Amino acid sequence: MGRMLSRQYWYLYVPKLYTTLRRGYSLESLRADALAGLTVAVVALPLAMALAIASGTTPEKGLHTAIIAGFLISALGGSRVQIGGPTAAFIPVVFNVIEKFGYGGLILCTLLAGLILIAAGLLRVGTLMRYMPQPVITGFTAGIAVTIFISQIKDLLGLQIDKLPGDFFGRFESYAAHIGSFNPAALGLAVISLALILGLRHWRPHWPGLLIAVIAGALVATLIGLPVATIGSTFGEIPAALPSFEFPVIPFHRTAELLPAALTIAFLGGIESLLSAVVADGMTGGRHRSNAELVAQGVANTASALFGGLPATGAIARTATNVRSGARTPVAGILHALFILLFMLLAAPLMSYVPLAALAAVLLIVAWNMSEVHRFRQLLRSPPGDSAVLLITFGLTVVFDLTVAIEVGVVMAAFLFMHRMSEVVALESDLKLIEEDSDDLGRAPSENQQGRLPLGVAAFRIEGPLFFAVANRLDDVLDQYPDAPRVFILRLRRVPLIDASGVTALEQFADRCKRRGTSLVLSGVQPQPLRILQQMQFDRRPDVLGLAANFDAALVLAEQAMRGGRSLG
Repeated sequence: MGRMLSRQYWYLYVPKLYTTLRRGYSLESLRADALAGLTVAVVALPLAMALAIASGTTPEKGLHTAIIAGFLISALGGSRVQIGGPTAAFIPVVFNVIEKFGYGGLILCTLLAGLILIAAGLLRVGTLMRYMPQPVITGFTAGIAVTIFISQIKDLLGLQIDKLPGDFFGRFESYAAHIGSFNPAALGLAVISLALILGLRHWRPHWPGLLIAVIAGALVATLIGLPVATIGSTFGEIPAALPSFEFPVIPFHRTAELLPAALTIAFLGGIESLLSAVVADGMTGGRHRSNAELVAQGVANTASALFGGLPATGAIARTATNVRSGARTPVAGILHALFILLFMLLAAPLMSYVPLAALAAVLLIVAWNMSEVHRFRQLLRSPPGDSAVLLITFGLTVVFDLTVAIEVGVVMAAFLFMHRMSEVVALESDLKLIEEDSDDLGRAPSENQQGRLPLGVAAFRIEGPLFFAVANRLDDVLDQYPDAPRVFILRLRRVPLIDASGVTALEQFADRCKRRGTSLVLSGVQPQPLRILQQMQFDRRPDVLGLAANFDAALVLAEQAMRGGRSLG
């Protein structure tokens, strides 16, 4: 028994690379992974440089991070198609750490964050990270997006600022003091690069728009001789050499001061990597190992620090690009890192001609994608408590500090949860969260659904409030059916309360049903959940057959869909 439990424990940390290769790896799979890896490398190349510059360091640091951390995250991680590297979420934290403690302080921060992530994975904290409230996540990601935009004003306008302050008010004071150095050529080049990226996304979405815009910007600036700052004029030539092991002077005596920043980096790395893995699962139908992913992120960050890199995590946009490009195994992520290394060795001198204004345009696109404006607007229609958590987390991220924003947001969400639970605990004591309807066999015939379900129709009942701490449990429901039902009835009679994260979970569940060709019906929705679902426009989704008043009405909808041949496949 003990040996079996031990095996189950260690199985949580087996890399997906091992399990996928063990099943066999064909030449066709290698071809598909190589094409996907090359495609993602083309996207990641300008991003890595732009993110490093925005973080207050040199462009090769971003490339080294994409190579070292990208390789290890794919080789050791718990997701089949995850792509790792530097991401925009780290920009404000990294910038502030470098400003206050120097690059040695960042190395120490990244090392500590790596060790924290390894410990979190070994302690199985990966499952707990999924319970982060949606308003907090959306609040700080939208806040980071605004922070990135503000940080790029200098390069967008071509302002001659030697050292940009890290705080919100200091940056605007610096912009105002140096507005006389405004460079129209830089702004024009940034606008043209931005228009080119957006145009390619609209008319040629499969083309690498970011790389094309950066190359075009470099050509225009060089051929016309535009007086704009470039990577070469600002940072010097990028070395065409392999990343080397380095151990700079690290201020170990300031570990206590750096620990909050290290915890923030670890938190962001864990959250973003698991969110990216969930997105990848939704696109591929797979299941990631969350704790293995955290351990891999920890190892990757530790190695990145020792090779002079930046913090790294799973990148949602690059992971999605990897999937859309046909990736089948973690080999695609490994090859993506090797392709970036090859580009760096062969084309490093050419990268010196890239204008900072063109990279600023790239980061504006990244910031817009991060902002999730549609999600932000939707959450503003959520209950007042969720909206307050969203806005306060957003405001604190932009104006003050990401660490403070996350701490305050989580504490507010916890108090909000306790307040809501105090209103329903007397009604919902000793009830399981999700329970299969087979227990209805012992109840009165009017409540017994067994034998009443048509072939191809399945039903589950949820009991208890559907809030942020339990919303992700819905992910496991569909996996219990080897053959997807054509209609799925989700019974909510015993759900007295739902919050914004619960609605998000229902939306993700509806998306999974749609991908499997299953139509969804909600039955017996109580007044509070019904009001929130309508407020957040869940009832207007075309992939939901309806919100039935009771189980009998839901059966009628299901039978009509079966007779009419209606499904979402």
